[in-house]
Amino acid sequence: MKSITILFMAVLSLSTALHAQTADEILENYFENIGGKEKLKSLQGLKMMAKVNQGGMEIPVEVYSLADGRQMNLISFQGKEIKQGVFDGETLWSHNFMTMQPEKSDAESTSNFKLNANDFPDPFIDYKEKGYTVELLGEETVEGASTYKIKLVKEPLTIDGKQEEDVSFYYFDKDNFVPIAVESVIKQGPAKGQTSMVTMSDYQEVEGLYFPFSMTQGVKGQPGQPLVFDSIELNPEVEAEAFEFPETTEGGKDE
Repeated sequence: MKSITILFMAVLSLSTALHAQTADEILENYFENIGGKEKLKSLQGLKMMAKVNQGGMEIPVEVYSLADGRQMNLISFQGKEIKQGVFDGETLWSHNFMTMQPEKSDAESTSNFKLNANDFPDPFIDYKEKGYTVELLGEETVEGASTYKIKLVKEPLTIDGKQEEDVSFYYFDKDNFVPIAVESVIKQGPAKGQTSMVTMSDYQEVEGLYFPFSMTQGVKGQPGQPLVFDSIELNPEVEAEAFEFPETTEGGKDE
């Protein structure tokens, strides 16, 4: 009887292993469910119209992300246009909220930003060719949903002159195979060492592809900043000048 029990357990274990999801299988299901990997790879850019609630006031934000790495966040506030996180492929800059003057980021921040800009439209596309690694860590309940937890390791970042691993943890909903949360350790600033958490929900179709129309970003365990998208436009036409650092008579801060 004991030998039969051991044999049964071995067969059961083998059956479970054969049907267990792998990280690559989860990613393939993910790409299929959101519209297909090839359709994603054909994207040349995204324009996302959003609203941020700040102290009860809704502030319009336009988010641009292009396949060649250019990015920009355009905030409309009290009749002014404020640009944040603008990258033209070489220079990273933003408007100073106090002086409203454009300021260039330092070389280290620009280099790190340039690495991440290579991930449009999705860091998991061709991840092996990029030298990234993924690992399925198991299952976990997040935001009340059962998820697969996948670890993504990308190219090292340079923080205060030293290289550090760029690691993120993605939580894929087990029913729909879409990410509903992303965690990573904050490397710089007042929240350094704490865990950043971004949650995504309300996936909607846009020309055959699915995107989350609701996101919340903040420090894990604390209230986050909600971001709701009104619309997402594929392959928008954007003037190159919109990303260029404005050379003013007063000059910007170039560190």
